[in-house]
Amino acid sequence: MKLNLNRPLAFFDLETTGVNVGTDRIVEIAILKAMPDGTEQIKTMRINPEMPIPLASSLIHGIYDKDIANEPTFKEVAAELAEFIGDADLAGYNSNRFDIPVLLEEFLRAGVDFDMSDRKFVDVQNVFHQMEQRTLRAAYKFYCDKDIVNAHSAEADITATYHVLLAQIERYKDTEFEDKQGNISKPVKNDVEALHIFTNMNKPVDFAGRMVFNEQGQEIFNFGKHKGKVVEQVFDTEPSYYAWMRQGDFPLYTKKKLEEIWLRWSKKKEQLKQEKQQQTVAAKPKPVVGSGASNVVKPASPQEKKTKPAVAVTTDMLEQLKMKFGK
Repeated sequence: MKLNLNRPLAFFDLETTGVNVGTDRIVEIAILKAMPDGTEQIKTMRINPEMPIPLASSLIHGIYDKDIANEPTFKEVAAELAEFIGDADLAGYNSNRFDIPVLLEEFLRAGVDFDMSDRKFVDVQNVFHQMEQRTLRAAYKFYCDKDIVNAHSAEADITATYHVLLAQIERYKDTEFEDKQGNISKPVKNDVEALHIFTNMNKPVDFAGRMVFNEQGQEIFNFGKHKGKVVEQVFDTEPSYYAWMRQGDFPLYTKKKLEEIWLRWSKKKEQLKQEKQQQTVAAKPKPVVGSGASNVVKPASPQEKKTKPAVAVTTDMLEQLKMKFGK
C-alpha cells in the first residue's frame, strides 16, 4: 500500500536525555521521509546533548555519554536537519505531545525558525489509542503481526511507526468512529489532511498542551488557575500573567506562541485606544459661525476694555466728605 501524499510526510523519532520538554535534549534523531512518488529517504543522527545522559534514560535507549562524546551538537546540525525535512508534514508516535515539542525547542535554541504554520502533523499513537488503546510494541504486533527488533532504537521505532500507519489506514478505511459529541464519521483515510484532523482532536496551540483552541477557534489556557479561560481575556484582567509565563519554566515554543497572542492583543488594544481618542475629538462642540450677530461671540475690543469715564466732582460731594471727616 502507498500513502496518498501531496507533499512529503516526515516520520521522525527522538531518543532524549529525559522526558521534560523544556529542559531535556536530543541524543538521537531518525527521520523517514515518505515521498509522494512512493520512495523513502532516511536520515539518522546521534547528537551530543551537551549534558550528561541520566542512567535511567540510557538503560531505555542504550545510548551512553561515551557514545555521543564526539558527535555534533544539535546547533551544528540544525540547519541540515531543517533542510532535510523541508516543507514536509510531520508524523510520529506520540509526536504531538513529545517529539514535536522537543524538536521545536532544539530548533529555537539553535536559532533556527522552523515554521510550523502550514504543516500537517499526524500522530499515529492517537489513531491507535482512540481505536485500540495499545503501546507501539503492541500496535506493531497487532497491526503488522511482527515484533520490533531493537525497540527504542530511533530508526527501528520510526520504521515500525510508518508501517503501523499503513496498516491502520488499510484496517480502518471503512470503520465508523463516534466522537464525544456523538458525531459519527469514518476518519481514518489515506489522506494526510484527514489524519491531521483526527489525530489533533485536542487542537493544541503550542504542542506542550499549555494552550489549546476552543470550539470558537480561540486560544484558551489548558492549565493552572486560568484553565479554560480565553488567553486574550486573561490579558485584559491580569496582564501580569503574561510576564509570569515568559519568565517561568515553560517550553520556548509555548513562550513563542504566547508572545504572538500578546502582540496581537496589544495591537488590538492600541487600535481601540486610537479609535476612542478619535471619537472623543469628534464629540467636542465646535464654535457656531452664522450670518447673524447673535450667533457669534466676539471678544471685547481694546476700546471696550477701557474703564468708564469718571463722574464730575460736585459741591454737594465735597460737603459730604467734609462732614464725614470733620473738616
